[in-house]
Amino acid sequence: MGRPPSAQDLLDAARGRIHRHSPAQALQAQSEGAIILDLRCDSDRTAEGSIPGSLPIALSVLPWRVDPASPSRDERPTSREATLILVCNDGFSSSLAAANLIDMGFANAGDLEGGFRAWAAAGLPVESDS
Repeated sequence: MGRPPSAQDLLDAARGRIHRHSPAQALQAQSEGAIILDLRCDSDRTAEGSIPGSLPIALSVLPWRVDPASPSRDERPTSREATLILVCNDGFSSSLAAANLIDMGFANAGDLEGGFRAWAAAGLPVESDS
């Protein structure tokens, strides 16, 4: 038996299966109807702000919030055809989460390269959550 995959192996495999959006591409996609899902915790959103129009969904409950069959679903992102752009702080956990959504049949799930911090560093709009 070979060695178990490392965290980097899992990340590389996930990123090979998803679309990664630059901050500018994510902003354009949002203007065309993509849904940006902010997976960051409340304290990060309060401290750093959030992307205007994004939907905050905790990473720990993401599969249940987007699953159209789940009684715990959020009605906004449950179309399996929707373009979903996942955002975390730096663009790591969002890649893994997007690959999981691909496995759930959300063919247009992807993430934001560099996460929220890359978005903010690019000078794109940020709203205060405080």
